[in-house]
Amino acid sequence: MNKSVAIWVAVALAGAGLAAACSAGSNNGGGGNDTEGTGASGGASGQTTVTTGQGGSASSFGNQTSTGSGQPGCDAGPDEDKDMDGFTINGGDCNDCDANVNPAAIEVIAEDGQGGGGGMMEPADEDCDGEIDNVPTPCDTGIPLNTTDPFDGARAVELCKSSAGDDDWGVVSAQWVRANGGASSQPVEQFGVLPNFGTNVAPRAGESLLGLSSGRARTPGQPGFCGTQTCTSSAGTAPPGFPQLVCNASPNINDDIGLEVTLRAPSNATGYQFDFRFYSFEFAEWVCTSYNDQFIALANPAPMGSINGNISFDSMNNPVSVNLGFFDTCDTCSDWAAFCNTGCPPMPNPCCPAGATDLQGSGFELDAGATAWLQTTAPIGPLETFSLRFAIWDAGDQALDSSVIVDNFRWIANGGTVNVGTNPVPE
Repeated sequence: MNKSVAIWVAVALAGAGLAAACSAGSNNGGGGNDTEGTGASGGASGQTTVTTGQGGSASSFGNQTSTGSGQPGCDAGPDEDKDMDGFTINGGDCNDCDANVNPAAIEVIAEDGQGGGGGMMEPADEDCDGEIDNVPTPCDTGIPLNTTDPFDGARAVELCKSSAGDDDWGVVSAQWVRANGGASSQPVEQFGVLPNFGTNVAPRAGESLLGLSSGRARTPGQPGFCGTQTCTSSAGTAPPGFPQLVCNASPNINDDIGLEVTLRAPSNATGYQFDFRFYSFEFAEWVCTSYNDQFIALANPAPMGSINGNISFDSMNNPVSVNLGFFDTCDTCSDWAAFCNTGCPPMPNPCCPAGATDLQGSGFELDAGATAWLQTTAPIGPLETFSLRFAIWDAGDQALDSSVIVDNFRWIANGGTVNVGTNPVPE
């Protein structure tokens, strides 16, 4: 039997701060206007209501007031940066009483459950473009499967906007890399922009998703599909602190590939998140052996709560591999940990409750397994620049490949405290 693949994702990112309150307007102190907003990881912070200069609609940050040219309630002058967010009214700031509203902010789309107490967040024009709750146009339509442009890889996960400078958010750079961050000369089939991953797994957002593999990031019928469980053979060098030596893991890696993006966070972001699924031919018989491929999302600078910069791991600090606590998809568990010698974990009960449906058409139909869709979150600061590396590798040998699909990157800008964590995507 073959085995190999691991994925590595590294990211260092930046987020944005909470609102700075301006004086003036009707502030009810600790009473009627206060709401509770939660970040993606469940942290909470007090919020109040802001009325912007764009038609008097409400935002979730700051004190109740209004601003903008000719608007009452805020005493900011046209060239004064009252909220100290780096923008004046003449510089495009449509609410100089709220540091979370300016041309470098990202729009916060009003959705059920984002507002106070689980209610509706009031619509607002956070990015000062004159439109309220304008949804970005997808940018991952029509990207070739075999693209070699790393910016296409970024677009596949919804990283659409390029940064125009230090006071603007977006993608600063992108490159295909090895696990240690060096330039890649690996076969182009180890990465790809895919319309789906088999018959039953569609993108989480947009029209495409990013695939990375220690073998081939291709599905049956696509050019470059390998058709066997071991498709690549090349020695690699792990980044410092990796591979994570848990459950008999080997310190040697092979067949590593990654996408590294450098990002600048919006001025109102407090964090970011992305979704992924990990597939491996090592599941289930190679659980807790020296051959467990790994995927990590490496952020630089490393946020608090990460493991050597890795932000994707489970509650037991296991990196993404067949030892992860979120494997729920496979054809059988009858060979669970068959080659494990010491410290072998008990078979989960139930084992693979999702069955094998989501493996169909992926190339991992038999003698393999996959996680559920998982979601990683991490904190970031206002207009911070950071790198994020998505990478995968084979551990211990070059056999039995693994793949990861990554999609639906988004900024968290609805307030609250964001912590590093990985959990199944909420239903």
